[in-house]
Amino acid sequence: MTLSSLEACSACTACDLATTRHTVVMSRGNPKADLMLIGEAPGAQEDSQGVPFVGRSGRALDQLLRDVDLDPEHDLYICNAIKCRPPNNRRPKKAELAACRAWLDLQLETVDPTVIVLTGATAVEAILGIKGGMTQLRGQWQSWNERAVMPIFHPSYLLRNPSKAAGAPLDLTRQDLDAVRRRLCER
Repeated sequence: MTLSSLEACSACTACDLATTRHTVVMSRGNPKADLMLIGEAPGAQEDSQGVPFVGRSGRALDQLLRDVDLDPEHDLYICNAIKCRPPNNRRPKKAELAACRAWLDLQLETVDPTVIVLTGATAVEAILGIKGGMTQLRGQWQSWNERAVMPIFHPSYLLRNPSKAAGAPLDLTRQDLDAVRRRLCER
């Protein structure tokens, strides 16, 4: 498979989100990277521009990545668990996650990352099948299909909890991403 195979996603009508989306939001970054970051779903700006993580959360994510010496455009491939924006930025429904799973699996197969970062509970549930609080899940290495997986707080959560104190969510996320960078350097 190749990433050009994903172009068919732009015509997807597998769920009701096809009727409300502006555009299908696939990915950004390096499709040859060893690191893949998976978010939840596109927001309004992503739906408008057709690129994931370009709004406030995306800018926050890019800064966090740069803080640990990861270049968002060269060191990783960035996508979402679902490719269409849910109305009012609500969490994706299980049926929507299931409908988009084939596209996400195709991205995983094509990019074939050695390390995956999951931003937020929806991405964790979509990939690992684990439901739970991110406070307990974040920062704990998981394994999925022979890949190292690191759950982190979603950048939107960090924007709502902006404390820069040691041990605050922002600090913990930097630590988690630094652990990811170190893991990549070991390979």
